[in-house]
Amino acid sequence: MTSSETTGRYAVTKTDAEWREQLSPQEYAVLRQAGTERPFTGEYEDTTTEGVYACRACGAELFTSSEKFASHCGWPSFFDPKDSDAVELLQDRSLGMVRTEVRCATCGSHLGHVFEGEGYPTPTDQRYCINSISLTLRPTA
Repeated sequence: MTSSETTGRYAVTKTDAEWREQLSPQEYAVLRQAGTERPFTGEYEDTTTEGVYACRACGAELFTSSEKFASHCGWPSFFDPKDSDAVELLQDRSLGMVRTEVRCATCGSHLGHVFEGEGYPTPTDQRYCINSISLTLRPTA
């Protein structure tokens, strides 16, 4: 994903230089270049704190702790976004496979991927596998 692909398409738009200034190199690599953090290294993988998970790039609310579950896959997992309009889903044909990419619907930042039919005991049978570095947890007071 490049900034020319997203400029004007989202409510929050910035130039590539502005994103690089705002985000750390690791955040930029994941959020703006669709990278992935290493499994079992993210700060929210095992977090059980109640609250709202927001996009680290723009602050839009994406997921809540009530939709988070322990998938033991190495990344935070959610069975549904906070609101259906909070994320956008795009077909991802990278790495020689077909997956569904999850992006922030407000700024277009890459969050992770969503998978279906894996047998997790969740209401949606979906696993939103999200990079911790794409999120900021706002604990419930």
